[in-house]
Amino acid sequence: MFVSYKWLQNYVDLSGISAEELAEKITRSGIEVEGVEALNEGMSGVVIGHVLEKEQHPNADKLNKCLVDVGGELPVQIICGAANVDKGQKVAVATVGAVLPGNFKIKKAKLRGEESNGMICSLQELGIESKLVAKEFSEGIFVFPNDVQPGADALAELSRDDQILELGLTPNRSDCLSMLGVAHEVAAILGRSVTYPDLTHEEASEKASDFITVAVEAKEENPLYVAKVIRNVRIAPSPLWLQTRLMAAGIRPHNNVVDITNYVLIEYGQPLHAFDYDRLGSKEILVRLAEAGEEIITLDGQKRVLTPEHLVITNGKEPVALAGVMGGENSEVHSDTITILLESAYFNGQTVRKASKDHGLRSEASARFEKGVDPNRVRAAAERAAQLMMELAGGEVLNGSAEVNYLEAEPAVVSIHVDKINKVLGMNISVNEIQSIFTRLGFEVKEDNGTFTVTVPTRRGDITIEEDLIEEVARLYGYDNIPSTFPVSASSPGRLTEYQSNRRKARRYLEGAGLYQAITYSLTSEEKASQFALEASDYTRLAMPMSEERSVLRLSLVPHLLETLKYNLARQNDQVALYEMSSVFISNGAGEQPVEKERLSGAVTGLWHLNQWQGEKKPVDFYVVKGILDGLFDVLGLKEQITYKQAKRDGLHPGRTAEILLNGITAGFIGQVHPKLQKQMDLTETYVFELALQQLLETNLEELKFSVIPRFPSMTRDIALVVDREIVAGDLKETISEAGGKLLKEVSVFDLYEGDKLEENKKSVAFSLRYFDPERTLTDEEVTKAHEKVLRAVEEKYAAVLRG
Repeated sequence: MFVSYKWLQNYVDLSGISAEELAEKITRSGIEVEGVEALNEGMSGVVIGHVLEKEQHPNADKLNKCLVDVGGELPVQIICGAANVDKGQKVAVATVGAVLPGNFKIKKAKLRGEESNGMICSLQELGIESKLVAKEFSEGIFVFPNDVQPGADALAELSRDDQILELGLTPNRSDCLSMLGVAHEVAAILGRSVTYPDLTHEEASEKASDFITVAVEAKEENPLYVAKVIRNVRIAPSPLWLQTRLMAAGIRPHNNVVDITNYVLIEYGQPLHAFDYDRLGSKEILVRLAEAGEEIITLDGQKRVLTPEHLVITNGKEPVALAGVMGGENSEVHSDTITILLESAYFNGQTVRKASKDHGLRSEASARFEKGVDPNRVRAAAERAAQLMMELAGGEVLNGSAEVNYLEAEPAVVSIHVDKINKVLGMNISVNEIQSIFTRLGFEVKEDNGTFTVTVPTRRGDITIEEDLIEEVARLYGYDNIPSTFPVSASSPGRLTEYQSNRRKARRYLEGAGLYQAITYSLTSEEKASQFALEASDYTRLAMPMSEERSVLRLSLVPHLLETLKYNLARQNDQVALYEMSSVFISNGAGEQPVEKERLSGAVTGLWHLNQWQGEKKPVDFYVVKGILDGLFDVLGLKEQITYKQAKRDGLHPGRTAEILLNGITAGFIGQVHPKLQKQMDLTETYVFELALQQLLETNLEELKFSVIPRFPSMTRDIALVVDREIVAGDLKETISEAGGKLLKEVSVFDLYEGDKLEENKKSVAFSLRYFDPERTLTDEEVTKAHEKVLRAVEEKYAAVLRG
């Protein structure tokens, strides 16, 4: 909304406050003023000139030599190329030394041998946009009315000494889409009163209802329609003050009648439309919904095909206007129009928006209907326009109006107690101050023991509940005056839950171990959905998938990690280690939401360690990935609860795969991708793992404990046990640990031998056993006694024999 500072002064006293100060106050009260533009900024030396003589330039066909009175002692000669310049005109002249927009300075010059002392200006040269210039002056100079004096300030006569405030209005403040609405806002801020235009005017004895009848079929879409008749009008250009006000508001002048409807639109916020009564084609107005395929040619010359969702104004037979959007060409006001049918109505905002959107027609009128107009200004706006047509177009206003009214426009009544206002705002505003604010806003207010009963004018349709009143008090009292206070309720410091903390610990460990985090799609194809799944489940299908590749929710993170490896390998990035911590989706049955379970997965391929200087290379293998997971379980305090068990799983190498057991229950797997799948996906040797992260982190995790460095020496014994090939080394290790008692602190496998030096179906597994007591130095006898117990235990349980 563009608000003219000079125009605004017609409705509210702005003495003692500049446009910039007013903009600051409006912004602080809740409506942002996006800018203040001085229309004459950078301009000077432009006066009114009277063209005394005009003759053809002797040396140029398209130039004229003019003698112009600019208010000085002698007239000056000015060369002008405008086609519409003529003797006797009053024009805007930039004298020698004048400055025009863009810092364009006027100097004395010679044009084709003739002296020129200034420039006769068009409105565009004075900084007015071309789209705002009346058509008659759009391609030439501007001609003033004859009642202006030569030498007077042309910029003042054109109201270019004005300042424009650009309001950035939110959709709820449609009341400020009018000068009177802004005047109410400013009056409330400054504590001043609003002056409304005087609507009294003479009326003829004949009744408007004798010339036109109004009927409305679409009562919901058009509950109120008012029609007035003004006859004997004379179509002519509007007076200069009216044209300049419209241009300041961003509207192009046309003629006195059309300009009056636009002027009242900006003044009252109520859209109007003027029909040529004699071109209407009947003495009837019928408002109805359009018929399917019905057509109308609008004022822009375009044929519009209508639907039953569009509201039209008709002459009883054919449409003459698209309601609230644009009039029809068949009833347009022309230069020979003598009788005006003036429409002022209340149209449903959604209906207007639908028509505006469908036809790509957005106008000042449609914008206001969409956001809501004041139903109690419909009649007042019609009377104001009729008054101006009588004054500026010489019209005769017929008595009364033809009207259809189904509208119940009652003001909202909201009650609120002073204690609630102060509680919400955290303030202690007095009853008198609050009552004063409501009064300044133009609200009718009654107070009884601290309870305010507020009757809100219909122009403020945004105020319907208590909170709206609280906002009005806050912004008029001043947001800057609201004190800053700390909460008085008990507070607690924010922290991570234990689950979140351990989850973060796992992520940091994996990144420290050299894995990069990946984030992949939750959606996959049916073919990949169940690959590597820890838990069997039906698919959860999308109702409207974007493609077959993204049609179901995943059951495992591994397939997409393998796709990511493939992508990297194809681009010669052949050493990749990734992990992902995210959800899989277990079906809960048809029509039910799936259950989300968090998983931790990883995929590693290529060289794990490369030292080119020393020629060392370590490719990724099963034990590299197992070592990463062992370190993770140690960090999480799960090391003693985790065991590995050889397993076979679809998609994994049958001899290099293990289940991960948490207290004997499957909690994940680790293994090499099956060579067939590796070949199919163009992968090198790749190892993957997937863990039921939620299951792991919801287990009672052992608290990490630190122990002092032993003060006493330890003793190490190595043994190589020959056992059957089927016996698992992990089972041997567990038996050794149990038999070794409290003195045996560490057991580790350091060698495995299977060869022709052993019997068939036998293998040799070598263990290193470390004994110590943190309180004293052990003797050989004590260690030997404990070691013999270990040897007896493995011999009895597994028929293990010491390898010689």
